[in-house]
Amino acid sequence: MDESTLAARLPDLVAARVRSLKLRDGIVTAILDGSGLAASARADLEAAVKDLLGQSEGVSEVRVAVMADKPVKPLMIAVGSGKGGVGKSTLTANLAVALARIGRKVGLVDADIYGPSQPTLLDTLGQRPEARDDKLVPVQSRFGVPMLSMGHLVEPGRALAWRGPMASGALGQLIDAHWDGVELLLLDLPPGTGDVQITMLQKHKPAGAVIVSTPQDLALIDAQRAAELFSKGSIPVIGLVENMAGYACPHCGEVSDPFGRGGVEAAAAAAGLPFLGRIPLTLSLREASDAGEPPAAGEGEVANLFAGIGGQVSDWLDKRAG
Repeated sequence: MDESTLAARLPDLVAARVRSLKLRDGIVTAILDGSGLAASARADLEAAVKDLLGQSEGVSEVRVAVMADKPVKPLMIAVGSGKGGVGKSTLTANLAVALARIGRKVGLVDADIYGPSQPTLLDTLGQRPEARDDKLVPVQSRFGVPMLSMGHLVEPGRALAWRGPMASGALGQLIDAHWDGVELLLLDLPPGTGDVQITMLQKHKPAGAVIVSTPQDLALIDAQRAAELFSKGSIPVIGLVENMAGYACPHCGEVSDPFGRGGVEAAAAAAGLPFLGRIPLTLSLREASDAGEPPAAGEGEVANLFAGIGGQVSDWLDKRAG
């Protein structure tokens, strides 16, 4: 009995996955290619080889190793603000949709553990992710963006009284999920520079960060703190976005600037960072967001603004890859 005789006992589909087959002192050692197979299918493959070869004359033991493709982790981009209430989550949702529309295979993690809003913004509220092999399977939004949020796991309105380590652990489960086919993962961070953000930087190491702020001075101070946090973690800042910049009265059309204008662009210039664009404060944007209809999925001026920001992030990714 030799290796070629043993291999001939295997069906063609099984034999095609044999990478190495050795027989020594009655012990068969087989290495199989399990790429593309689910865990249950790999187990079935291993059992079949043990059963078929174990019946061979002169074989006392069959040892099988099934080698699976190592999952390729998606590239991560963090979207932070340093301060709540500046529209970071709305920007993240629309940026994800804009990137998906230009062909990026993008997913989204709602890392705002205490105040998840992405299920509302992307119309997946009430859906529950399944689990496979002890990992979560992302919820599919109707905008081509798979996503996970604590809002998918906890009843709406329920308060989470979690300390930092618990929140960081929950974030890890959302990130270490089955992001099959996703090449780029946007992380909608909670506001501030606390435990969750620090853990994310140290453990998951995003490739870059986008910072969102309103033009007012108080928000800019916090945005600068967020930029400093990313800098200390050696996370390059892709650029800054000015949100709620200008309000057009729906009745008379007059434009006013309740939060100021140009502050984020000036701050970006002072810090030597790219300015990605500004998004106005509009009633239609607020209504669309509440209804789970991200403007970036449609047409019009606001959709074009999000598309412009998405295009710049996409260009940054291309330059990084090149």
